[in-house]
Amino acid sequence: MKFYNLKENDEQVSFAGAVKQGLGKNQGLFFPTTMPKFDNIDELLAMPLVERSVKILLPFVEEDLTEKELTDIVTDAFNFPAVLQPIRNDRAILELFHGPTLAFKDFGARFMAKCLQAFVAKDAKASGETKPLTILTATSGDTGAAVAHAFHGIDNIRVVIMYPKGKISLLQEKMFTTLGGNIETLCVEGDFDDCQALVKQSFSDSELATTIGLNSANSINISRLLAQICYYFEAVAQLSRVKKDLGDIIFSIPSGNFGNLTAGLFAKAMGLPIKRFIAATNLNDTVPRYLETGEWTPNSTVATISNAMDVSNPNNWPRVEHMLQSGIVENGCVTSVSIDEEQTQSTVIQLSKLGYISEPHAAVAYKALQYSAVEGEFGVFLGTAHPAKFKDVVESILGQPLGLPKELADCAGEPILSKDMSNDFADLRAYLLA
Repeated sequence: MKFYNLKENDEQVSFAGAVKQGLGKNQGLFFPTTMPKFDNIDELLAMPLVERSVKILLPFVEEDLTEKELTDIVTDAFNFPAVLQPIRNDRAILELFHGPTLAFKDFGARFMAKCLQAFVAKDAKASGETKPLTILTATSGDTGAAVAHAFHGIDNIRVVIMYPKGKISLLQEKMFTTLGGNIETLCVEGDFDDCQALVKQSFSDSELATTIGLNSANSINISRLLAQICYYFEAVAQLSRVKKDLGDIIFSIPSGNFGNLTAGLFAKAMGLPIKRFIAATNLNDTVPRYLETGEWTPNSTVATISNAMDVSNPNNWPRVEHMLQSGIVENGCVTSVSIDEEQTQSTVIQLSKLGYISEPHAAVAYKALQYSAVEGEFGVFLGTAHPAKFKDVVESILGQPLGLPKELADCAGEPILSKDMSNDFADLRAYLLA
């Protein structure tokens, strides 16, 4: 299968090319030329996670990876569960934070790292020389940790992670700024959109990109999205085992850069029986306003307690819009709701009274589900991070202490190794070339 550039349709690359390149010409996002469609959904749902995921992903990658190679990659990458927890009769949360960095992005980051490692090794064997790569990525919180841990210690891959100064939680920061080695972290003056803009400027500089072997591990990289398709299938598989009459399944997704929603739409297009999606945002409400007015007018990014969603110009929206407008999924299967800070806090309290300790991002998704779900729909909302990653916020809302899981306790006392960086591209360019 080939992947084409949504901005420059003549540019087509293999899966390996799309993974290694990250972005296409004119900062275009890569998209598959065809969408696999599965008729044997019940058979797929009966399989274990790894075996099912190989079947789902093989059509996208078979030009570059054998089934055996893909199985090895998926086995290594998805070595932790996605856990479906009931909240009430018609609501459940899909916990995606049981990986090494306690966030949903472990699925995509680990899959990408394993693929890229395989492709670098193949290229070296074919050419007789190893060309080092530089992974440049921006994070609003959880991407940084997932990417850092996925790539830490991999030879010939340098990772540079940028994050907005003072706008992520300390424990989020500690999870990726304390590793050292091939992981470099830059604390940028500004917000996440400034960091994201620096990534785009870097890719637009062809001399820089060629010199350092530039790549990105943000959700703009197609490998990240493909991996995330798999846990939508896992959610429906677990539901089908515990409830015979589900009704219509809908997903409420805490949305910042909209990669998670994109993966869900892929799953629906491939035949997974999902009725519709709710893109739940915080006060950064570009998409809800766009769906209501038809005008794309990003405001300045607003800092919120659900900070991983503090994105006003989401990179993945062109993929979402392409699927809606081209008929890959039916127009109207995506709605979007903005949830404010007071609603987020009250929902954390509400979930606690139901016996579930949540963090702000999942609370945003649950509140959006309350607003949007109708009778006959079974609502799944995504738990994208462990509550302890937002320990101070959750403790403040609930007035009770949270323990630290081992993954956070291990890094909590480590020194932060970041360097401060302006949001001037010239400064970043000089750093990357130094």
